[in-house]
Amino acid sequence: MSESADTKLIGHGIEIVETTRIQELVEQSGKQFEMECFTATERSTPALGAKRIEYLAGRFAAKEAILKALGMAKNQDVSWLDIEIQRLKSGEPSVALHGKCQDIAEQLGITKWLLSISHTSSYAAASAIAWRYPEEVIALKGSNQKPNPLAPFPAREGGTRTPLSS
Repeated sequence: MSESADTKLIGHGIEIVETTRIQELVEQSGKQFEMECFTATERSTPALGAKRIEYLAGRFAAKEAILKALGMAKNQDVSWLDIEIQRLKSGEPSVALHGKCQDIAEQLGITKWLLSISHTSSYAAASAIAWRYPEEVIALKGSNQKPNPLAPFPAREGGTRTPLSS
């Protein structure tokens, strides 16, 4: 596959979290942990009990993976609320950044996120890949034109998005 000079892998982060760790944090702090780490959208899941803990652990792992992809440490005065994991109609997770995280993503030229989340009763894992796409692929995303078949990552309907590429 040929790669455009403008296409660039900016960063990749991967994280695994024990669901029992998230359960303990939720139980110890009540709603405080959820309020500090998850946006209203993320907290609005209808899942209850163990499934809710798996869901939150997956979102937490995704946020940590995104910080790694951005090249940031957790102690860099970043709010967990600056990273929001949304769910597309297709069920695919997507990334929305705010505040300092959005500023850093813009400085790095990130135009697309690829995010995968998986969880079991014991563990949640997430992988986040930050890309800078060529201008022509970004421009085609909102048009009726067909993408260049030689472009390494053609635009597709329902892909992961950030506020940077909307």
